[in-house]
Amino acid sequence: MDRNIVYPGSIPLDTDILSTNRNAMVGIAALTAATLGSNVVADGLACVPTSPASLGVIVMPGSITQLASLDATAYGSLGTDGSDQIVKTGINLQPTNFTMSVPSISGQSINYLIEATFDENDTLPVVLPYVNAANPTQPFSGPANSGTAQNTQRIQRVQLQMKPGAAAPSGTQTTPAVDAGWVGLYVVTVNYGQTTLTYSNISICPTAPFLQFKLPALRPGFSAMQVFTSSGNFAVPNGVTSVRVTVIGGGGSGGYHSTMPSGGGGAGGQAVGIIGGLTAGQTIPVTVGAGGVTPSAYANGNNGGTSKFGSYISANGGIGGNGGNADNFSNAGGAGGTAYGGQVNTVGSTGTDSITVACRGGDGGGPGNGRGASGPLSGISASGYGGGGGGGGCSTGANPAGSPGGAGGSGLVIVEF
Repeated sequence: MDRNIVYPGSIPLDTDILSTNRNAMVGIAALTAATLGSNVVADGLACVPTSPASLGVIVMPGSITQLASLDATAYGSLGTDGSDQIVKTGINLQPTNFTMSVPSISGQSINYLIEATFDENDTLPVVLPYVNAANPTQPFSGPANSGTAQNTQRIQRVQLQMKPGAAAPSGTQTTPAVDAGWVGLYVVTVNYGQTTLTYSNISICPTAPFLQFKLPALRPGFSAMQVFTSSGNFAVPNGVTSVRVTVIGGGGSGGYHSTMPSGGGGAGGQAVGIIGGLTAGQTIPVTVGAGGVTPSAYANGNNGGTSKFGSYISANGGIGGNGGNADNFSNAGGAGGTAYGGQVNTVGSTGTDSITVACRGGDGGGPGNGRGASGPLSGISASGYGGGGGGGGCSTGANPAGSPGGAGGSGLVIVEF
């Protein structure tokens, strides 16, 4: 930030103070632009009904930040600078009142637009004392002893105005367009016969540039985590616009064969991705796929369910291991589930085939998978998320009998923000 230099004994100039003020404003503008950018940003300026209630609203104190000329008009002895642009902040410390009128025809409504812009002007005129250079003992009142009042402050404020729309049958009324150089903040709807306004009559313009969060809500990188072991919803917190999501589908169960060992279930697919463009308060449905359940009859194992994070990213469940009856010689392991939507999409591991001569079921696919059983025992269920269940073993002898496979592991969704 620029700074003026003065020396002992030198005659102070008005530009010493004016330049200091301008330089401070430029430094603050640079910091503001680095923090908020150069687009219009509004903060505070809440719109509330009057108390006691009436056909009016109050826009509370707040600020607006907007790109503007350094000085569109001369600033004291400092000349105009309309070519350099900086981010300026207008601040209202006092509330602003607006009064609406109701439609004159029954069944009609009117939308009122409240819009805002940055405003800078010179004000607070005062007749200032001057020194008579020809006779310093004789004071002047105003420049050249003219008695003329001069502005003493250049103020920066939020300029607010209200625009009424055209009355129309309720539900068909339209909101006036936002004027060039302004931003819409609120729409206030007034109905025929109404005598007071409530919060239900006030809505925020969809394009209103209000700050969505403050610095305490910011997080460095992905520093928090929400783990879903069952289906639910993820509400985007304040300060969050992107998340990293890991989605794992449910594992398939091992098969169940009448006379042979059965194949192990496939593991659920897995996807990992970063999803951006989110807004605070947005609700995203989360689906956690169930693990394939143990088959209750001679058949292939049951497939695992699909896990999803909204429509952004998904992972399919693993396929159940092969099983069946005596005339179906099938003991292959189930295929792994596929995945979509992530930057990394991994197909789940395939369950292993059973070993018929050893009467051993196939192992489930993936980490945390279930182990295949040896002999007349049920397959071991998966112990980890998305793992495939182990295939059932079988007894030996002239009339071998198979056993059911183990259940697949349930899916999982991890959201980091």
